[in-house]
Amino acid sequence: MSIHTGHRKRVKDEFRARGLEGWPDHRVLELLLFYAIPQGDVNGLAHDLIDRFGSLAGVLDASEDELKKVKGVGEHAALLLRLITAVGIRYREQRSDLGELVQTPREAAALLEPYFFGARQEMVYILGLDSKCKALGVRKVSEGSIYASDINIRRIVEEAMGLRAAAIYLAHNHISNLAFPSAEDWQATDTIRAALGPVGLNLIDHLVFVDGDAVSLNQSERNGRRPVYQLMGGTF
Repeated sequence: MSIHTGHRKRVKDEFRARGLEGWPDHRVLELLLFYAIPQGDVNGLAHDLIDRFGSLAGVLDASEDELKKVKGVGEHAALLLRLITAVGIRYREQRSDLGELVQTPREAAALLEPYFFGARQEMVYILGLDSKCKALGVRKVSEGSIYASDINIRRIVEEAMGLRAAAIYLAHNHISNLAFPSAEDWQATDTIRAALGPVGLNLIDHLVFVDGDAVSLNQSERNGRRPVYQLMGGTF
């Protein structure tokens, strides 16, 4: 058994025994890299990736092209690291408690937040509710800006009808700004609400997400700012 093989076995055994608690980021990344780079020492590469992207989260948020700029990262390693984030999103989606009552913006935000995990561009989703405010499902309706002129109202209606929804929450993310509603957010909300009314759909609220924070337009001042609501702290 080579020195590297023995080291890999020890790292795997440590994970089996105690999980990841207390592990530094580079150690977690090293374990992941074992499965993309089957031989040799990947500890140095794990350190290089953390140095380049700042943290494990930064590595997992990086694109394939960005990852492959780091010496030693090939196609398999880059794809594996991107896959980790995608699988995490799928896991959180499937663990969401669809069918539960959604009676507040905070409860809606808790269901919608996983869909924006690791997002690198603006995305727009709806959360459909039945007439008793039970969650029916979440659907992506757009990628890109929330500008009123870019919104596909028909897509929103089709997805809502597909869920048999009586009402919806609209949600989108800001990439580089704080989770404060912009003028475009307000305009889009007005446009969508006006279009949904005649077809019997109620737009309950519009939520804006940034890095785990969310704000409700219904509870925001139209021409001012209110504090950002922390999904794990504060209250809606």
